[in-house]
Amino acid sequence: MNSQNQQDPDDVIKKLVDWGEKQETVRAMLLTSTRAVPHAPLDELSDYDVVLVVKDPHPFHTDRSWLNDFGTVLVAYWDPIYSDPDTGADKFGNVIQYADGLKIDFTLHPVSWLQTIVQFPALPDELNAGYRILLDKDALTHKMKAPTYSAYIPKVPTNEIYQKWIHEFFSDAPYAAKCLMRGELLPLKWCLDYDMKHIYLRQIFEWKIGLDTAWSVPVGALGKGLKKRLPSEIWSRLEECYAGADAAENWKALYDTMELFRLVAMEVGQRLGYAYPMDLDQQVTAFVQNMQEQ
Repeated sequence: MNSQNQQDPDDVIKKLVDWGEKQETVRAMLLTSTRAVPHAPLDELSDYDVVLVVKDPHPFHTDRSWLNDFGTVLVAYWDPIYSDPDTGADKFGNVIQYADGLKIDFTLHPVSWLQTIVQFPALPDELNAGYRILLDKDALTHKMKAPTYSAYIPKVPTNEIYQKWIHEFFSDAPYAAKCLMRGELLPLKWCLDYDMKHIYLRQIFEWKIGLDTAWSVPVGALGKGLKKRLPSEIWSRLEECYAGADAAENWKALYDTMELFRLVAMEVGQRLGYAYPMDLDQQVTAFVQNMQEQ
């Protein structure tokens, strides 16, 4: 299989623009996300995130043959058509993996969406994170604000949010222990690896990164880039929090996850001037240990 690093990004962009120019219903095209951010770290696996502004997005959802203009589709994910929360206009997105390695995430909006966006006092996060105009047949973007590249930077949590986050993390621990006692692997993994780690622990990591960078660096979706931004010893401890199917390994992973959460959450709280709820932590930890010993 050819890999994406064999495709010159300029050639990919030219192909997109040439295609858009030939489609009468396509009125504008924007590049967003990593490839539209100056000095962003790119590699051969970086996607192309493309916003198509069209007269009517519905026909593109119904007849999907247009995707073949960019190559042989290996597999595709499609959103249903839904209302944009900022403008109320119908929109949809898809994620297209091509057989030659090219990956394009398309988002389709009607012209009315862009006409409304340019009137807003601030850009939506998707555009404020960075965009590049590839095509504009009708000067729709003429009054569009420049991106500040400040979207997705972690925000300083209030003490109320900080306390709530810790309580919700520890509310998962007894359920994870219950799943282990019952031998319920799938709900255990959902609770331990998704909820406790991916939702709650990841947010604590992002707050730490915010503190370490004076709240100036955006974080990637789904934890992308965390390995490069966290201290190596923290990342190594995170890796130790993952286990296979063995019950004993998962008990250890549960305690390791709680310990790592405690370590980083205490640091974050101390630096923000918030009191870590150690009594709650100790009570839940003792409760879980008691469940294991039964």
